[in-house]
Amino acid sequence: MRFATAVLGVAVSAALLAVPRTGTAEPAEPPPAAVRDFGNGPERNEVAAGLPERPGTSRAGAGTDQPYGLSRDRGYPRRTRLPVPAENPADASVKLGLVPYHGIAPRLNDLQWRGDRVSAEIIGRSAAGRDLYLVTVTAPESAAEAREQARIRDRIEEHPAAAARDRKLAGRYKAPLFVNANIHGNEWEGTDAALRTIEELATSRDPETARLLATTRLYFNVTANPDGRVAGVRPNSAGFDLNRDFVTASQPEVRAMRQVMIDTQPVAMIDLHGYVNGTLIEPTTPPHGANYEYDLFITHTYANGLGMEAAVNALGYTVEKDGVHPAQIPFRDSAEGWDDWPPIFTPQYAPFHGAVAAHTVEIPLRVNGSDYTQQPVEELRRRSAINTDVAAAAIRATYGFVRAGHDQLIAGQIEVFRRGAAGEPSRAVPLGIVPGFGPEDVYTTTFPRAYVITGERSAPAAARLVDHLIANDVRVGRARHVFRADGTTYPAGSYVVDMRQPKRGLANVMLEAGADISDRVDAMYDISGWSHALLWGARVDGVTSLRVRADPVQAAAPTGSLPRTRGPLALQVSDAKDVMALNDLLARGVSVTWGGDGTAIVPAAARQAATTVSDRYGVRFARATSTHGTPLPRVRIAAAASADELFTLRELGFDVTPVSTAVLNEGFDWSGIDVLFVSSGLNHQALDAEARTALDAFLATGGVVARGGTGAAFNAAAGLLTATAVAGRGDANGVVRTVSSGGPAGAGWAGHAFVYSPRWFTALGAEVTAEQSYAADGPLVSGHWRPGPDGAGGQDAARGQAAVISGRDERGAAVVLFGTEPLFRNHPKGQFPQVARALYWSAAVTGSTLTTP
Repeated sequence: MRFATAVLGVAVSAALLAVPRTGTAEPAEPPPAAVRDFGNGPERNEVAAGLPERPGTSRAGAGTDQPYGLSRDRGYPRRTRLPVPAENPADASVKLGLVPYHGIAPRLNDLQWRGDRVSAEIIGRSAAGRDLYLVTVTAPESAAEAREQARIRDRIEEHPAAAARDRKLAGRYKAPLFVNANIHGNEWEGTDAALRTIEELATSRDPETARLLATTRLYFNVTANPDGRVAGVRPNSAGFDLNRDFVTASQPEVRAMRQVMIDTQPVAMIDLHGYVNGTLIEPTTPPHGANYEYDLFITHTYANGLGMEAAVNALGYTVEKDGVHPAQIPFRDSAEGWDDWPPIFTPQYAPFHGAVAAHTVEIPLRVNGSDYTQQPVEELRRRSAINTDVAAAAIRATYGFVRAGHDQLIAGQIEVFRRGAAGEPSRAVPLGIVPGFGPEDVYTTTFPRAYVITGERSAPAAARLVDHLIANDVRVGRARHVFRADGTTYPAGSYVVDMRQPKRGLANVMLEAGADISDRVDAMYDISGWSHALLWGARVDGVTSLRVRADPVQAAAPTGSLPRTRGPLALQVSDAKDVMALNDLLARGVSVTWGGDGTAIVPAAARQAATTVSDRYGVRFARATSTHGTPLPRVRIAAAASADELFTLRELGFDVTPVSTAVLNEGFDWSGIDVLFVSSGLNHQALDAEARTALDAFLATGGVVARGGTGAAFNAAAGLLTATAVAGRGDANGVVRTVSSGGPAGAGWAGHAFVYSPRWFTALGAEVTAEQSYAADGPLVSGHWRPGPDGAGGQDAARGQAAVISGRDERGAAVVLFGTEPLFRNHPKGQFPQVARALYWSAAVTGSTLTTP
C-alpha cells in the first residue's frame, strides 16, 4: 500500500462545517406554477430482467427527449411550484426513515417560499417518467446579473487565455459547485443530506453563509435516480447502472446530468454513494485517466479529499460505539483497485467540463441488499441517520473548500480550457506534486491535431457520432471543400474535430483508440477500454496536420436517400439505424426478402414506406440488383438476457419477450417466437422435463442467438453446435482487433469488437463456420486483459481463435454464438447490426432445407 508522508492543509471555516439550524416564519402560500424557460441546450445486471415493453419516455410524448437546460436569462430565485407525486407508502425510503420520492417536491416547494436563496427546477424525467429536480442555492440575482454570470462562464470556456489575464474576473464570478445524490437508487442518504444542507443554507443567518452564497452557486441534483430510490434497487427502471453510462448517455437521467454539467460548468463536484466502511473519499488509485489535466485535478481533489476526511472524522463516530471506521482516501491508503481511468462515472466525466476537484464519496453503513431485508427497522434507521450525517459533512466540507479556494479553483478551470484551446501536449504530472504521487501515477496520452469523421463506412454512423459529440459540448466543423491531411484526401462535407478546443480532453477520450494497460495494474474497478471511433461504426482518422476551412455545425447533415430509378430497393444492414428502419418496415407489414449478404430487399410497391423510414432514420437505400433470398418475418424474440441487452434489442425495434429458467418452467407459449436469445438467466439443466420438451419442439422451427458463458453453456446442454467454449480471464475487457471470414453475421464486418469476460471457440464441428476471429496481432487494442493466476485465459491464448461462430444443428435450428460483447451497456453501436443480422438470418432460415451458412 501507498501511504502519504504529509498532510495538505485545507482552510475550511468551522462555521461552514457546522451550519446551525434556525427557525423561520411560516411560509406564505406559493404563487401559481411558473412557466419553465428551457434553455438550449456491471456493474452489469446479469439476471433476466422483466422490463416494460418499451423504454420509458418523457411525459412530452412517446419517444420525445425534451431538451431541458438551464436558462441564461432568468435571475434567482426561480420559484417554481413543483408537481407533487401521489403518495406511495411502498417507497423503499420509508423503511429507513428517509424522505420518500413523493416527499421531495413538497419540501422543495416549501423552501422556495421561505426565503430568497432556493430555486428548484425540473431538468428532465427518469426512464419511468419521474421528475428530476435541480436545486440552486445562491444569493439573489437580477436577470442582468444572471446574464453577466453566463457571459463570464462563456468567456472562461471560449476565451480562456483572455480570461486568465483578467485579474478582476474571479471577483465577479460565482464559483459553481455540483452535488449529485442517489445515482444508485439503493444508496439513499445523499438525497437526505442534500435536502438537509439546502435547508441549512436557506435558513442560516450566519454571515459566513451569506458570504458563501454571494460568491458561489451550489447546484444539487437531489435524486439522480428516483426510479431506483422508490424501488430500492441500484439501477433505473430500464435496468441501467447510471454511473456507468456517461460516455454513452443511453438513459434520460444521464442526459439530464450531462446537460447540468455543461450548463453550470462546475469547478468542483461530489457524487454521494454507499456503502464502504470507513467512508471512502476519492482521489483514486492508479491508473489515472490520461486525458485529464491531472496536475490540476490531483492538487485540488486531494486537498478537498483531506478536508472531507477531517469533517467526517470530526463527527465523532467510532468503531466501538457506532460501528463506524475512520474515513479513507484510496490514493493515499490503497495500491490499486479504485481507479479513475474510465470516464463512465460522474466524477470522472465532470472534469472534462471544467471540474478541477471531483469525488465519489462512499458513506459507511450498509442499509441495502440483505441488510435492508434482515436488519431490524430501528437498526436500519440508526445507520441511515449516521450515513446522512456523514454525507452532509462531506457536502459542508466541499462548499467550505470552494469558498476558501474560490479564486484558485476558477483559475484552475480556466487553465484546463486554456491548455485545450492552445493545443498543448499532454503533461506528465511532476512526481511529488502531492505527497505520495509517484511514477505509478503518471499517465499521459498524445493528442492528434484533429480527428476527421466520414461516412465512408456508414453515413448514419458518422451522423450519430457527430451528434453525440455536439451533445457533449465538443465542437465539430464541416469541411467546405475537398482537403488533404497526412496524405489522405477527404471529401467536402467531412466532419472535423479540431483538437485545439477547450474540451479537447472529452473529444480525445471518446475518439482515441485508447491504451492496453494490462501490464500496469492487476485490478481494475470497471471497464478499461472503450472507443467511439472504433466501436460506433464511423470512419474516424486522427491526423497530425490540418489545413481546411470548416463551418461549425449544430447537428449532423441528413443522411437518408433513395435511388431515383424505380424498382426493388436494397438496404444493406450495416448500422443500427438500418436495423431500426428494417424493423419499422416489417412492422408496417412490408414483405421483405433477406439476402445472404446481409441485405434486405424491399419490393418496389413499398417505395413510399421506404421513403418514410429513410427520412426517419437517415438510411440509404440502393437499387436492388437481385431479389433472391428468404422471406423475412417480423422477428419475435424470447430473450433470456441482461437489462442492457433487452433495452438495446427493443431500441432497435425488435419484438422482445423476456424469459428465464423460471418462466420456461412455468409453461411458456413458444408459438409466437422466432428466435431465442440467450445470455443470462437461463440454465438448460435446470429446466423441468415439460419445459425441455417444449424447448426441443421450438428448436425444430426456431433459431438461437447466444452470448457469453451462459450462452455457451446453453449451446452445449441443448446439443446445438459442435464447439468447445474457452473462457478468458473474467475481468478482461476492452476493444479488440478482429478478422471476419464471412457468414450471416460476420461478412464485411469492421475490424474491432468489444469484450468483457471474453470467450473463444475451438474444436469446431463440420457444421460450424468461424465468422469472426480474434486478430493474431494483439488482439487487445485498449483495455485490460491479463492471464489468470494459472497462466490461462490471457489475450495471447485468444489470438487467431474464433470469436463468433454460426451453423445449423441437426434439427435445422440456425445458431449464432458470440464470444464478444456486442450489446454491452448500449455502447458498441457499430456492433448492434451484427447481432441483428444474426437474428434475421436465424429467423429466416431456421426450419428450411439444411445448408451450410
